[in-house]
Amino acid sequence: MASERKFVTENIRRVLLKEYMMSRVGRAGFGGLDVQRTPMGTRVTLITERPGLVIGRRGEAIKSLTRAIEEDFNFNNPQIEVQEVENPNLNAQIMAEKLANALERGWHFRRAGHSTVRRIMDSGARGCQVIIAGKLTGARHRTEKFKEGHIKYCGQAKLDWMAQGFAVAKLKPGVMGITVQIMHPNAKLPDEIDIIPPPAEATPAAAPTAAPAPDRKAEEKKVSEAVEELKKTAEKPTAEAAQKPKRVRPKKKEGETAPGTEAPAAPGEEKKAPRKRKKKDEAKPAEGTKPAEAAVPAALPAEQPVPQLPAETPKEEPEKKPEPAEEKKEA
Repeated sequence: MASERKFVTENIRRVLLKEYMMSRVGRAGFGGLDVQRTPMGTRVTLITERPGLVIGRRGEAIKSLTRAIEEDFNFNNPQIEVQEVENPNLNAQIMAEKLANALERGWHFRRAGHSTVRRIMDSGARGCQVIIAGKLTGARHRTEKFKEGHIKYCGQAKLDWMAQGFAVAKLKPGVMGITVQIMHPNAKLPDEIDIIPPPAEATPAAAPTAAPAPDRKAEEKKVSEAVEELKKTAEKPTAEAAQKPKRVRPKKKEGETAPGTEAPAAPGEEKKAPRKRKKKDEAKPAEGTKPAEAAVPAALPAEQPVPQLPAETPKEEPEKKPEPAEEKKEA
């Protein structure tokens, strides 16, 4: 039980030291405090926006701070180290104090909250949240939140990557509490995974290429000759097919069937003569005429040649003789 009380009293002493340093170093922009116990004593690291104001002329301000820490808070041999903030807009405590000063100067709470969020996000933060609580517009207390970007409210990611600052603004209606939470730009969340490609295998150095052997050239020559022979043999059948004359089929006479197309006759039956078809040009016999007169020969025999008329020779016209010029004049 005694060890637990010891931890509690130690933490209470550190919180009181932090509040004292905030009140003493408010003008310099208090950004944080770190207390570490060493064999040589207690090392106190003070983070500020303007370290020159903390040190003072010829170190007088820092000497008075060291004396007050040793006497009032009973720290053994304190050594104060002052560090400058790299980017004040990403420090939650500094931004909370600036917002409190803006409200005390008369800024409207909504305008001050939005401008603070925009200033933090423009500096590269992944996310931020500003909470202003107090008598904002009326007699009743209420809370306003201004947030943007990615914010973590619980878990190990909040403890690792979320910085929190608190400040108090004293106004006529009452006191306003200001809380600023900022996520660091380099924050790596658990759901963000980087896939690393496998390392490339080292390729062995290529050996210098030697001159081609004479046997290889002879083999290449043989291969080219074999390819040419194959090409010639492939071209021969096509040339022979082009030169071969086409087979002329004999013309089929009327009433004859092509050889090989006749149907085989059944046993015991005689072959019937093929039936001749009538031509469409045959005219029907007119009514009242005798059948002998209406009959017209169906067609000429195929062997009888068609008589050809002799070609007409053009008649030669007699040449006109030119009349003498004297007869024309007399007429």
